[in-house]
Amino acid sequence: MIKLMRYLRGYKLESVVGPLFKFFEACLELLVPIVMARVIDVGVKNGDSGYILRMGAVLAAFALSGVVCALTAQYFAAKASMGFGTKLRADLYRHVNRLSFAELDTAGAPTLITRLTSDANQAQASINLTLRLLLRSPFIVLGAIAMAFTIDARLTLIFIGATALLGLCVFFVMRATIPLYRRIQSRLDRVSRLTRESLSGARVIRAFSRQASEKADYEAETGELLRAQVRAGRLSALLNPATSAIVNAAIALLVWQGGYRVFAGGITQGEVVALVNYMTQILVALLALSNLIVQMARGSASAARLNELFALRPSIVDGPGAQTEEGANAVEFQRVSFRYPGAGAPSLADVSFAAPRGSTIGVIGGTGSGKSTLVNLIPRLYDATEGSVKVFGADVKQYRLRELRGRIGVAPQRAALFRGTIRENLQWGKPGATDEEITRALTVAQAADFVFASPEGLDRHIEQGGRNLSGGQRQRLTIARALVGEPDILILDDSASALDYATDARLRRAIRESTRDMTVFIVSQRVSSIRQADAILVLDDAHLAGVGTHEALMRDCAVYREIALSQEKEAKA
Repeated sequence: MIKLMRYLRGYKLESVVGPLFKFFEACLELLVPIVMARVIDVGVKNGDSGYILRMGAVLAAFALSGVVCALTAQYFAAKASMGFGTKLRADLYRHVNRLSFAELDTAGAPTLITRLTSDANQAQASINLTLRLLLRSPFIVLGAIAMAFTIDARLTLIFIGATALLGLCVFFVMRATIPLYRRIQSRLDRVSRLTRESLSGARVIRAFSRQASEKADYEAETGELLRAQVRAGRLSALLNPATSAIVNAAIALLVWQGGYRVFAGGITQGEVVALVNYMTQILVALLALSNLIVQMARGSASAARLNELFALRPSIVDGPGAQTEEGANAVEFQRVSFRYPGAGAPSLADVSFAAPRGSTIGVIGGTGSGKSTLVNLIPRLYDATEGSVKVFGADVKQYRLRELRGRIGVAPQRAALFRGTIRENLQWGKPGATDEEITRALTVAQAADFVFASPEGLDRHIEQGGRNLSGGQRQRLTIARALVGEPDILILDDSASALDYATDARLRRAIRESTRDMTVFIVSQRVSSIRQADAILVLDDAHLAGVGTHEALMRDCAVYREIALSQEKEAKA
């Protein structure tokens, strides 16, 4: 938790003022038993109603001042903890967005979501409770012992013994619960993963009638989470009865021994009442402290997980700046190999080719042959394990990421759209793009017809993920988004798979006619989609099986010929 305290730097005043007012409230609370003792020993004993009323007014003033101090402390503690939480979440979000695909794949979306939400909330709640109680509760305990010592040193030994026993209870409960809370947060990761899979794959689950098994898996996982939470809750719940039992036993012992001291003339009746009040204050303070410790146990477990996330360093960072070469190839792979972390076999092995400026490059191969991996290395979504990838004569590792990706437009394999209007989605490709530029990109992407068929046009609202659009419409909008920025390199990663053959043909013709100076990579399963490409890369089991035009590959590459002939037979059938 200490590492996360840096997010309180902008709230130093609030972090000091909040506990300080809690300290003032505690001081007032410690004075109350003394006043009560005076009321009994002076006012009640002498029948002095005036004195009792004056002391009652003092107690009322203490109560009012305590309320003001408490509210002030609550306000500043809440302000500091909310600021802490805001800064923490913002930094977490920035950090996660800086991570490369390799780190995101390793961490996984469910655990990232849990840490950005549940863990951040637990850390914020811990800060809030700490600012309110960390100074007040120990001060009440120590202050009550000190005040009791001024009344009767012998009876104070009861306070010291009770406090030592209470401290041991707190220590053992905290020691047992912290590991449990870490396990609970890990269980939350699994529940988040199952929930995410069930929601995103709802259609598939229903299509295969797997609702019962998915429900059983979910209930099993949430059952494990429930059992872990119940166990942690039971251990935490031991604090309240344990502290109450110890303090009540101490009060009974205090009254018993205090009676003897009153008869002996060592102390007065009012002072015995004051000692009992101090013991009660210790009980209340320790109950509050136990709640703080439970929350700190949760917070420390969450803080450890957040620090683990912050410890993930992006493997892909900005280069010093690239010096491009005039006349160099747009893209060049030099003996490039790539293996995903933890994978048994490489996804690309010793791949070399060159794509001249303004050329159209087709990429084809069987499922899992490495097509998407190859084009993902160009904008440096991943780094090659071996070899080098060059863009306009400079290694991609030399580029600043914004500069490199600003020259590349990508229409990914999975069409991803965001909640908002069509205009807002397409302006991701070029911030501030005009309606004319957007319309031009939509026309090339064969999306203008359905966009402007709607009365809203570019203001048509898109649901999260483009749920209110068909698969082909989503793909055409993602292609338009890649085109609107007029990039030097355009990557279409199987982004026309949902289009019919006629629309696909019009799309390819429009791209070829309107992007003559643009280097285009078309990844496709269809030979017809890449037939007219200047060069076709044929991938087979991570290796480059052939490079050339359609005619040359039909003659010299058995893998390509097999793919083409099989698709021709399917078309005739």
